Amino acid sequence: MTRFAFTIHARDGKARTGEIAMKRGTIRTPAFMPVGTAATVKAMKVEDVRATGADIILGNTYHLMLRPGAERVARLGGLHKFMGWDRPILTDSGGYQVMSLSDLRKITEEGVSFKSHLDGSKHMLSPERSMEIQRLLGSDIVMAFDECPRADQDRDAIAQSMEMSMRWARRSREGFDSGEEHAARSALFGIQQGALDEELRGISAQKLTDIGFDGYAIGGLAVGEGQEAMFATLDFAPGQLPDDRPRYLMGVGKPDDLVGAVERGVDMFDCVLPSRSGRNGQAFTWNGPLNIRNARFAEDEAPLDDRCTCPTCGKYSRAYLHHLNKAGEILGAMLMTEHNISFYQQLMQAMRDAIGQGSFAAFAADFRRDYLR
Repeated sequence: MTRFAFTIHARDGKARTGEIAMKRGTIRTPAFMPVGTAATVKAMKVEDVRATGADIILGNTYHLMLRPGAERVARLGGLHKFMGWDRPILTDSGGYQVMSLSDLRKITEEGVSFKSHLDGSKHMLSPERSMEIQRLLGSDIVMAFDECPRADQDRDAIAQSMEMSMRWARRSREGFDSGEEHAARSALFGIQQGALDEELRGISAQKLTDIGFDGYAIGGLAVGEGQEAMFATLDFAPGQLPDDRPRYLMGVGKPDDLVGAVERGVDMFDCVLPSRSGRNGQAFTWNGPLNIRNARFAEDEAPLDDRCTCPTCGKYSRAYLHHLNKAGEILGAMLMTEHNISFYQQLMQAMRDAIGQGSFAAFAADFRRDYLR
């Protein structure tokens, strides 16, 4: 079985559909990766995650290095065995969480020293250590270590941060390649930075391409800039990256974000939104999001979404889900999460089908008409 091969089966405008072949399985693109932050997609069993149609999930380097620890996971046979998931896993580099969660962090050329948000213990995360942790976890798609600056910083600060991330990208490449057996069966993605600036993103893309990666992520978006600014950046950013490699938009997003990003040439996504929203009583449907805690659902016998094929919609009413959520029952979070993850996978399949049929523009227009009404 091949280590990593990306094949584009069809194009429709900038949108593409295809597949990534890896040793642990094939990933259909456009792909949405449910987030399994701490070796679990919250409120779901792995076999149920797979049943939604997910081909790959995401694990979190920062959280797993702190608890239970990468070395412990390795001793227990790696992340796949530990959590019972036998298909591909992508792990992020830990860089974003260090920036957003850690207390008293200090960034130098070497890396980032920080205190754990759990117990205040001191840690150092560098490109080399990030590659080591992801290797210990047994990741299939490893992300280069980068810094994710705030989009509201001045251009010079964003440029300096991007340049350091590009130096870290080369060190990540060298650290990954030193992994021998792991490097021979896994893939490494670089991460484009540059905030909303087309010139800086172009420089970043060229530097990453010169280093050479299996795939390329668009980083530094979905950090509060808003959908209009994100789409304006996606009007140029994917096209700056190699056409024959997967393009991964990190941390995105709402269903309408996904449709707009696929329209602009993105192939892969991850986001905590479907699981987090499910736990908080929000369901995503083809007719837009709904808050199941709203009193109008107390005696509503309809399913969450009559177009959804998930087990939750096949068996349970809005009234029952309303009751579970109002009562704080764990089952409510489980069923809502199952629906949301299923809905996201059904949306990805619908986009893959539309691209293959050459009807993506019509699909996107119909989707927005119903979802944003």
